Amino acid sequence: MGETERRGLWLVVLSLILAMFLTILPMPDGLDDFRPQWVTLTLIFWNLNKPDRIGVFWGFGTGLALDVISGSLLGQQALGLSLVAYLVVKLHARIRLFPVWQQSVIVWVLLLTERLLTLWILGATGQPMPALNYWLPSFVGLLLWPWLSALLTWIERQLRAD
Repeated sequence: MGETERRGLWLVVLSLILAMFLTILPMPDGLDDFRPQWVTLTLIFWNLNKPDRIGVFWGFGTGLALDVISGSLLGQQALGLSLVAYLVVKLHARIRLFPVWQQSVIVWVLLLTERLLTLWILGATGQPMPALNYWLPSFVGLLLWPWLSALLTWIERQLRAD
């Protein structure tokens, strides 16, 4: 593994750690419902840009770490992130052809898929169903995707240029 590949791998790890930190960071009461799905968005980006290196096992491992950090049912996030990673890796060649605003719609569907799977797990384990504001983070992710994608692409290019 070359120096550039090693730096790229560290960038993936650090961005996922930062996404997990943003996921558990306390927010004001009114804004907590609008918290984006940072980890899912970051994982989608890396699966789109490095599908041969970042895949389903990265989604599973990141999901397990997120389960432990957030205190959710062990495997809940891992299952959702694994499914999203699988779909992105399988469809990455098609998704990358679209302009970023159309990619946002596809990312929104992926975020909704992850939320729907999590909702199914909540129902299967007998936990109470969340209110309608449960779906708000997916809409925030739809709006955030172009900016997050541009930022991570810029950072990746800066590291590659050094």
